[in-house]
Amino acid sequence: PIGIEESSYPIPTAQQEANVVSKWGKDYFLFVGVFRYYKGLHLLLDAAKDAPYPVIIVGSGPIEADLKSQARALGLDNVVFTGRVSEADKVALFKNCKAVVFPSYLRTEAFGVTLLEGAMFSKPLISTEIGSGTSHVCIHELNGLVVPPGQARFLRKAMDQIYHRPDLVKLMGRRSRERYEKLFTGKLMGMRYAELYNNLLNRTDENLSDNKPAVSQN
Repeated sequence: PIGIEESSYPIPTAQQEANVVSKWGKDYFLFVGVFRYYKGLHLLLDAAKDAPYPVIIVGSGPIEADLKSQARALGLDNVVFTGRVSEADKVALFKNCKAVVFPSYLRTEAFGVTLLEGAMFSKPLISTEIGSGTSHVCIHELNGLVVPPGQARFLRKAMDQIYHRPDLVKLMGRRSRERYEKLFTGKLMGMRYAELYNNLLNRTDENLSDNKPAVSQN
C-alpha cells in the first residue's frame, strides 16, 4: 500500500493556523482533491443540503464550474470551495476539521491519499465501498464509516452520525492514527519496496545459478 511521510508535511505557524481558523472555522467536514467525475462531489453537495454543519472542499479540477453551479442551485450556504491552498494551510485545514469525507463512487478511485492524510492527522474517515483500496484505509466502524457508493443519503447519514457523536470522533480519530502508524507510513512503504526488490534480486541470482552450464571434468 501507499505510504506517506509525516515529516514531509510542513508544520503551520500559530499565525498560519489562526488565519485558517479565522477564514474557514473549525469542526467542518473536509474534502481535499482534484475535482474529477469519479470523486462523487456532486453527491457530497446533495448530502450537504440543509446540514447543520459546514463542508469545506479544497482543490480544483475539470468539473469545478459544474459543482459550483450545483451548489448555487441547491442554495448551499454551508459549503465553501477554497480553491487550491498552500501546503501549510492544507495541514491546518486537516488539523481543524471534524472528519474527512471521501465520496468517490467509482473504482477509478484506486486508493485515496486524502484518506491517508486524514488518518495521519487523527481524523475519522468517511468513504464509500467501491471495492478498491479506499476500504483498506477506512475500516467501517473502526476508524470511520464506509457507506454504499453513489447515494447521497448514506453520506448524509454518516456525516450526521459523526457530527452528533463527539465520543465517536475521538475514538475513530485515535484509531485512524494507530492504523496509519501501523500500516501506512513512508518508512514502512520504503521497507516494503526494499524487501520486494531484494526478493526479486535473490530469485534472479538463484535462477542464474540454476542455469549455469555444468563444468566438464575432462
